[in-house]
Amino acid sequence: MANQELIRALREADAVRFGEFELSHGGTSDYYVDKYLFETDPECLRLIASAFAERVGDAKLAGVALGAVPLVAVTSVETGSPYVIARKKAKEYGTANRIEGRLDEGEEVVVLEDIATTGKSALDAVEALREAGAVVDRVIVVVDRGEGASDLLADHGIELEALVTAEDLLDDA
Repeated sequence: MANQELIRALREADAVRFGEFELSHGGTSDYYVDKYLFETDPECLRLIASAFAERVGDAKLAGVALGAVPLVAVTSVETGSPYVIARKKAKEYGTANRIEGRLDEGEEVVVLEDIATTGKSALDAVEALREAGAVVDRVIVVVDRGEGASDLLADHGIELEALVTAEDLLDDA
């Protein structure tokens, strides 16, 4: 069943827009879910943190830089679980880390992400975490656009869970 309270909050934050939009993977869409509008809205963050907290169990949390950092931070506060940040590529300065924060070999990690379209961003984060020694088999997103992310992640032994789907979000919109 769709999380109606979260859907209402996302809509009230004007996070769902209609028109013609280019997406990060290069495709286009007639709707756009603006993560920066829902990630800067306290009510949306509260609902997202609560919903993520119900699903993560005792695992360490990981957020994909930059978009999922606010989400993983509020979820960490909600659960009391520490988190790490997975970068798309290693920094070219300072520590040159791809994973920021403390991560122990063999530690179970759940990746939190804002929006899943193709799943490439989440897969890159999972691969970086696995290379660093983490055990990762789940990604939880706020919105799954239903455009192949679930299949891509499943091909790599990763389950995709969504708080809401685009279909839920767009229904009656």
